[in-house]
Amino acid sequence: MANTHPPATALPTPDRLRALLASMGHGLLERDAAVRLALLAALAGEHVLLIGPPGTAKSALARRLHGAFAGVRWFERLLTRFSTPEELFGPLSLKALEEDRYERQVDGFLPTAGIAFLDEVFKANSAILNALLTLLNEREFDNGTQRTRTPLVAVVGASNEVPSDEALHAFYDRFLVRVPVAPVGDKAFAALLQLNETAAPAPAQPLTQADCAAVATAAAQVALGDDFVRGCHALRQFLASRQQPLSDRRWRQWVGLARTGAASEGRAVLDAHDLWSAPFVAAATPEDAAPLAEWFVHTGLALPPSQAPWLERAVQAFEKQLEVEQAAPAEDGDDSAGKLALAKSIGLGQEDDVGLLRIASKQLEQNLRRRFSAVHVAARVAQVAAIEARLDDEQSQWQQRLTEQQALLAPRLWMPPGLVDGLHARIQAALDLLQGLAARLAAARAGFEALPLREATQDESAPAPVDLEATLP
Repeated sequence: MANTHPPATALPTPDRLRALLASMGHGLLERDAAVRLALLAALAGEHVLLIGPPGTAKSALARRLHGAFAGVRWFERLLTRFSTPEELFGPLSLKALEEDRYERQVDGFLPTAGIAFLDEVFKANSAILNALLTLLNEREFDNGTQRTRTPLVAVVGASNEVPSDEALHAFYDRFLVRVPVAPVGDKAFAALLQLNETAAPAPAQPLTQADCAAVATAAAQVALGDDFVRGCHALRQFLASRQQPLSDRRWRQWVGLARTGAASEGRAVLDAHDLWSAPFVAAATPEDAAPLAEWFVHTGLALPPSQAPWLERAVQAFEKQLEVEQAAPAEDGDDSAGKLALAKSIGLGQEDDVGLLRIASKQLEQNLRRRFSAVHVAARVAQVAAIEARLDDEQSQWQQRLTEQQALLAPRLWMPPGLVDGLHARIQAALDLLQGLAARLAAARAGFEALPLREATQDESAPAPVDLEATLP
């Protein structure tokens, strides 16, 4: 018997998704994260909240998101406390009223939209918000006595601030992805002034319903890697310590978002880098995003800090010890002072012998310094070399980590380029720091090797090791 099942739709290619992102982001300065999160959330069937002042391209981004999907309707409204349900859900049907049915004419309104933009979304009254709760979460609309399925892909909400009223928290929670948007910064200000008012190019291949279904099917097969699961446990503890726990629903939705991102990139397993969206999903307010971003770098990925306190103390300890030993005076019984007097007595102090006097004085200064046994010098050099070996090993590990991370993140679509560059820069900064400390250690080792030596004796012992744990000024 012939197979009657329709052929499975292939996933949209990464190049096609990149083209969509480029079209959406055209002319939107410093909006890489917002553009990527908006498209990823819509692809995963989740809603997006843009939080920021007026004039920060929130509505423009929502309209471009609509252009990324083929065959879906657009709906847009500015909500106020005076907004009525008719403005969002359509007027009452007079014909239905004649037949004692309470129904709305929804065509052209939110219940028939695929992408919707609701500006000042938290200013709506309770009658609207209650109806929106079911529509956003269930994709269903109660029209009279019937609950109908809606074609809603995603709602983009916009607000100047996070709601403080506890009655709005349930509605606020319906937006899985919350993206702070700020005015363009100083670095891009000149580009903003010179920006041409041209429309973004239309996407060559907007996403179809079949594309979305193919991504959803592939996302369901993406496995949770051990690193990802460990990261989720660590994040849950971090949020609990800040008294900002996530609901079970949000955890499940976030995993779905991450799976969608991985599937659309052609990956079958989630890893620790898939926690990059934590500041946009787990942050209760825009102010909470920065601590979560730091958590992702330091704990989620365990990237190196900007300082190496122990190594810095070790280098300082060796430098201090070298300074002490280089300045140590000659021990009793050294005849260097007599040699200096002898040089003066034989006429090296005359004006016509200034150059010879300088040479002699320099040599005699060396003679006035304490001399050390070969055992002493070898012990100091060996201790420095041991730290150098550990530092070399750490440099090698971080260089390998940087190479692996660059290869891992190069093909990824959704992580904002600025974040990727920042992750690479964090490791590179650590390598630069280690290189600087290595140079200082090499200089200290050369200093110990150059200490003046005395004649060997029968009873020679190595000096006490430099205390590397001591806190140095």
